[in-house]
Amino acid sequence: MTKERDEIIAKIEKQKKNPNLKLKFKERTEYFTNLLFYTLFDTDTEVAANIDVLEKTFEELVDLACWETENPCNKLWQSYLDKLPRILEKLNLDAKAFLQSDPAANSIEEVYMAYPGFYAIAIYRLSHELLKIGLPMIPRLMTEYSHRLTGTDINPGAEIGNSFFIDHATGIVIGETVIIKDNVKIYQGVTLGGLYVDRKLRNVKRHPTVENNVTIYANATILGGSTVIGANSTIGGNTWITSSVPDNSIISNTAEIKIKKVV
Repeated sequence: MTKERDEIIAKIEKQKKNPNLKLKFKERTEYFTNLLFYTLFDTDTEVAANIDVLEKTFEELVDLACWETENPCNKLWQSYLDKLPRILEKLNLDAKAFLQSDPAANSIEEVYMAYPGFYAIAIYRLSHELLKIGLPMIPRLMTEYSHRLTGTDINPGAEIGNSFFIDHATGIVIGETVIIKDNVKIYQGVTLGGLYVDRKLRNVKRHPTVENNVTIYANATILGGSTVIGANSTIGGNTWITSSVPDNSIISNTAEIKIKKVV
């Protein structure tokens, strides 16, 4: 039995080929993400004390993330810390947009604590700035953690402007090269994606651009890197769009619905 066990162990160890695949990295990133959220929003969390804990956790993540190294990864914390006030300012604008847009919102506190769409935006904004300073793996793990909790998949590479509102959140997909301008509203099930998947499209603009003051209703699908949704437009539910839409447009799905009265 011992010989069989040893053979099984040897086979498993042979297949464990990636020396940098440490699941502790994923777990510590999720801890860091929660700590960030508490630091920025929780009234009872002392900012100064948590900043110290965040720095130590960040250094731990950097040690786990910089496996290709000679990178100056240990100098990145101050750069990220400098960005946190501006990130919080943007998130407060997002929360205000939720309160102004959703008649079901009873208070700003409810938005911060109970809205999965706001949480998804918060983690996106926090991860996006990390991506910009050169740590791709940590942002990806942060947004996938948020994806698991909220059902909203926002790639940290997307560019999203001020006062962004996501209603209901579930099923939304926002791709890596999406550009979303200011005062945009998106409802559940919306996809801002690519026309097709191909590794050759890496580092190519393959997802849509959404201009200012656009509303996109549930289950709309908008695809393609050259597709631009013009400012002040409304995209109706269940629409399929692969070409640009002019400013001030209303796009609707014209499927016929028949209602019969049955006795």
